[in-house]
Order: sequence, then C-alpha cells, then structure tokens
Amino acid sequence: MTNRLKLTLVVILISGSLVAQPFTKAEIDSWKSQAKQVTIIRDTWGIPHVYGKTDGDAVFGFLYAQCEDDFERVEMNYISAVGRLAEVEGESKLYHDLRTRLFYDSVQAMALYKASPAWLKRLCDGFANGINYYLYTHPQVRPKLLNRFQPWMPFLFSEGSIGGDLASISVGRVKNFYGDGKTISQDKEVDNDNEPEPRGSNGFAIAPSRSATGNALLLINPHTSFYFRPEVHVTSEEGLNAYGAVTWGQFFVYQGFNQYCGWMHTTSQADVMDEYLEAVMERGDSVFYKHGKAIRPMAIKTIRLAYVEDGKKKFKEFTTYATHHGPIIAREDTHWVSLAMMVEPLKALTQSYQRTRATGLEDYKKVMDLKANSSNNTVFADNKGNIAYWHGNFIPKRNPQYDWNKPLDGSDPGTDWLGLHEVSEIVHSINPSNGWIQNCNSTPFTLAGDQSPRQDMYPAYMAPDAQNPRGINAERVLKREPAFTLDKLIAAAYDPHLAGFEKLIPALITAYESGTNSEMTKKLEEPIKFLRAWDLGYSKSSVPTTLAIYWGQELQKLIRARILPGSSQWDVIEFMASESSASEKLAALSNVIDELNNDFGTWKVAWGDVNRFQRLTGKIVETYNDDKPSLPIASTSSFWGSLAAYGSKKYPGTKKMYGSVGNSFVAVVEFGKEVKAKSLLAGGNNNNPQSPHFNDQADLYSTGRFKDVWFYKKDVLKHAERTYHPGDN
Repeated sequence: MTNRLKLTLVVILISGSLVAQPFTKAEIDSWKSQAKQVTIIRDTWGIPHVYGKTDGDAVFGFLYAQCEDDFERVEMNYISAVGRLAEVEGESKLYHDLRTRLFYDSVQAMALYKASPAWLKRLCDGFANGINYYLYTHPQVRPKLLNRFQPWMPFLFSEGSIGGDLASISVGRVKNFYGDGKTISQDKEVDNDNEPEPRGSNGFAIAPSRSATGNALLLINPHTSFYFRPEVHVTSEEGLNAYGAVTWGQFFVYQGFNQYCGWMHTTSQADVMDEYLEAVMERGDSVFYKHGKAIRPMAIKTIRLAYVEDGKKKFKEFTTYATHHGPIIAREDTHWVSLAMMVEPLKALTQSYQRTRATGLEDYKKVMDLKANSSNNTVFADNKGNIAYWHGNFIPKRNPQYDWNKPLDGSDPGTDWLGLHEVSEIVHSINPSNGWIQNCNSTPFTLAGDQSPRQDMYPAYMAPDAQNPRGINAERVLKREPAFTLDKLIAAAYDPHLAGFEKLIPALITAYESGTNSEMTKKLEEPIKFLRAWDLGYSKSSVPTTLAIYWGQELQKLIRARILPGSSQWDVIEFMASESSASEKLAALSNVIDELNNDFGTWKVAWGDVNRFQRLTGKIVETYNDDKPSLPIASTSSFWGSLAAYGSKKYPGTKKMYGSVGNSFVAVVEFGKEVKAKSLLAGGNNNNPQSPHFNDQADLYSTGRFKDVWFYKKDVLKHAERTYHPGDN
C-alpha cells in the first residue's frame, strides 16, 4: 500500500517548525513582563485561582498553573494531539499517530492560527507563552519530547472529551489498510475479565419550581479516568470568570460555571460520523473513485512519521488517500472505506472558549449555533432560572431513505451529507414543566419524565442512545424530591440504588429455587439468603453488594461469547438475566464464593473492604498495592446503575479492587444573586506525591463529603494558602 503511488504531498512531522529552538532573551523578557499581569492564588485545597489583566494574561497564568500541578499530563496530551506518540512510546504507536494525521496536521493548525481573529490569537499566544515560561523557570523539568510549545497547538486539541471522535476509529483497521495487514491491539482499554467500565457522565438541572430557594441548580458529574481533569478557576479584568474542570493543557474550562450560568457535558451517541464504501479504480499510477456518473481522483498525501527504536529515531512514510467524504481508514472486501466526521478546529476552539463567557441561556444558544461540538450533550442552567438540554450539537442532515447505521455506498450521491441541522432542529428541551432535566448517557426521550421530547419527532440518527440503569435511577430520584438544595442534589447524585440488579437478583433466586444439585444448594444457601434480603443499594458495610458485583462480573465471563457485539448496557443485563442458564447463574455464584474464601478467608466480605481508593505514584498509569494504605468506597461501576460511578477491578498482585475511572471532578451549583457551589475531586489537584494536595481530598472522596467552592475573590483571599506571580520562587 505504501509503495502504490509517488509522493504528491509531503507532511513531515519533524520539520523545522517543530524542532525546539532555545528561548531568546526577548521572549524571556516578554514572559516576565506578562507574568506581572497575572496573580495565582492557591486556596487551602491547592486549587489555582488565576487572575489576569486580560484574557490572554489569564490564559498565560492558567497554563502555567496547570504545568505546576502536572506538566507530564499537559505534555502527553499534546504529544498525542500532534501525532507524535511513537517518538516517545515506540513503533507500536505509529498507527495511533497515523490515525491522528489522517484528519489533523500541524500545517493545517498553523494556517488556522494565522487566520484566527486577534482575540483568539492572543489566547493561543498566552497558552504557548505560559507553558514555555514554566519550562524556562523550571529547568529541572525534563519534557519527554516537547521542549517548546507553539501557539497553533490548541487547534489540534480543540475540545475536552477523552479522545474525541478520533478515539472511535479502530487503530487496527488503519494498520490493516496502511500497514502490513496484521491486526494490532486496539487503542481503547479492554478488560478481559468483565464488561469494561462505561465511559460517560451525569448531568442534572433543577428549575426554580423544584428548588428550595427558587434558584436553578446544576449537577456537574463527569465520569472519566481519575486525574484526567483538575479543578481550576480562571478570571480576567475583561470579564472571564470560569470555574470547573479543565482537560490538561487546554485554555478553557470544559465542564463548569461562571457567575451567570453552568454547562455540563455528557457523552453523546448522536450519529456524527459515517463510513462510505468507495468504488476504487486504478489507472496507471493514479487512483480514482466513482461518485454518481463521475470518476473522481483520490486526494493523496504522504505522511512521514517518526518513531523511536532502541533509543534511535527512525522514520516511516505512508501514502494516504481521501475522497470528498473523508480519509480512507480501512478496506472491506473490494471497497476502500472512507470516514466523514467533523473537522472544524477553528470553530470548535472558538465554541469551547466562548461558552465559558456566556451570560445566560440566550447567549449560550448563540455559542451553540457554531455547531462545532460533535461528541457532547449539554445540560445547562442559569441565574435567570432557565434549564436546558441539547442532544449533541454538530448533527449532519441526511436523506432518511438510507440506513445510516451501516456503511453507505460512496458512489451514490444520495448518501452525501446535506449540510448541518440547525440547533433548533436537534433533540432538545428548554424549561420543561416538570422542573428537572437529566442525562446519564441515556436516551434523551426520558430526560424530563413525561415532559421529554417525543422520539417520533426526530430522525433515528439524531438519538440512537439506549436507556441504561443510571438513566432509570436518575429519573426515579429526581421525581421524588419537590424542593432541592445543594445537599439534596448531592444526595440524589449519590443515590445507592443499583437498577441493574432489579432483574438479575430475582433471576438468580429463581435459578437457585429450581436447582436439583443438593451439594450446590447447600453451598449457596446462606449467600442466597443475603441476596434475598438485599435492598439493591450499595454501602461500604454491605456483604450482598460484594456478592452481587462479583457474581455479575463472573456471569459475564461465562456467557460473554454469546453476547452480541454492540449490545447496550441494558441489553447485556437483560441477556444475563434471561439467556444464561440456571446452572450458569449458580456456577458463577459458586465460583465467587470460592474466590472470596481464597482471597479473604471468608465470603462474607463487606463491599468497602474490597472496593478501595488508592493513589500512590501520580503517574499516568497508576499502580496498586494491597499492603499500602487505601480507603473504602461505597459506590460501584456505573454498569450496574450506580449514579456515583466507581469503576474498580483487581490488578496484578492485588486481591482487592481499586478504582481508576468514574466520579472524578463533581460539583453542585446554585445560581442566585451570587453563585454558591460545592465540589469534590478524586485524590487531589496536584499529581506530585510530595505535594500536600496530592491526596488531601481522598478522605472527602471516600465519604462523599463535598468542600465549599471559593468563587468570589473575597472568599478566595480568606482561604488563600499561597499568592504569587508565575515565575516567583
């Protein structure tokens, strides 16, 4: 494949523009001058409150503070975004880099930076200058690769989702087409023992009619890898005043609030990407594809990637192809597969930043009109009492006569996108009369109870999302409370009911009652008694929770081969309940009893004794040790319906289960005359084990106690631990 055609366009990643140059005296003097325009106040939890004269100054300090807390994660996010992972991690990452470079490249990013409006250029300059000044003032820090950051880099990392749309593209398929045809492991984490922890988030919005104070409330509850986002506050004299969670290395608050409104993103399943089967023809050294009656030439470019092997840098070139639909990413039989998706870095970066300055619902709707947020749903509330929801944002218009769940005939012009839907046309809800909105990565057609949008009013591709146990529980807890406060909202977000076991436990008990194996019946008699009496709610002291979680995971292992790929969480649970045999259900519980007895000397293990929080190293890939201190956690995997998600599992050498994904940054916000908020972060805000803020929130996290947010400067000053300018010793 790589030798098929001659070079027509070369994109060289390791070019002169990317090679680090020494910082000049003029640059350093400029940075020192800008640093004087910035004040960073660290509160008693180590949260940085950044104050800048201009937005550009605030971004300068914002990135400097992020680097203080975890430069490694800042750098690694950009190494990945620029498509240079293989230069750090070796040849195995070449096709991760190629996947990135099929859609984004530094030449494009540089052009977008140059074409940007002046206000955005100033932010991008502040981004690069803040990080570079950190590196200058911290010569002991040794970057893995990026010794100088460039102002065009944010255009390669323009929205804060984990992986964004690119993460859904199989690296193995890319390698099979452009490489040696041998499948490699996928880029997503795979757990071979049980269902991988669902990635997603919860968002609740409460209208004044259901609020004890008459003010709108918002729950911000992303479920991410722990330490993927820190807690921050960034302000300027030009009106910026945003608090919340930032994805390391970005200059906008991704999920958070300002003095007017708040925004919470949940992962959307709205169909924003399509694969096309292209009819390809080769004529000499050229490649063409059919589109209607026309024969079009493929767009061709050669991408040169670097990788490290045995400490030496090597290079590999790939001749890549694209149609008007998008880059070629795979082959199916005789067809080449192209992929259409959103590639709008300038609009996406603009939207990501401008939402942080929205002054209320109408202003936020104007930001949404950019239609450049492709992976998120939005739950919204403001200080005028408005609550709102949008299911996605970037939604291509399509001919409804086609099945958009399958790859499309690329030669048929009728399958081409027909522009984008207006925001008013997508699934949304503004101020529903029931007084609350929820989304838990579930169907939007239950977002407001009986006041939810009607499914028959929208094309299927807009909202193929299935219902899930979290969505069922969220609707239950929001319906029952007539007068929410911040504390009651926290209680709702931590409701312990596990809806996933509503069918599973009765199915297990039925299997037990129909059993004929007297030895098995005797062995499981007491565990079944525990499960019969269980209220389906988790707690640290609950033995039935341990039995249920272990049993559910074991049953999945036994029947995994029969579960259809792509099944929803609820489909998997229903399959486990109805399609597994009685003997499989009982065998799974018997195996669990043996496992617990072997590991702990008894099967009567309280959930909090096995489900633990531990933070030891601060490394991107954490390690766990049963012999080192850890804390009990009550919540469970969101797969079973736990609103407060905690994805835990055993690791090599451990008998206990340790969490690495789920509730990370959580906040509840009330929008009155003044904003009131409480928050919680997994572990702490600094990823250096020597920092007092490495694990200072761990006990709060273990017990579900939230800390007060210091949003106004008068309160920040009362709780200040350190005040300084970037570069101060």
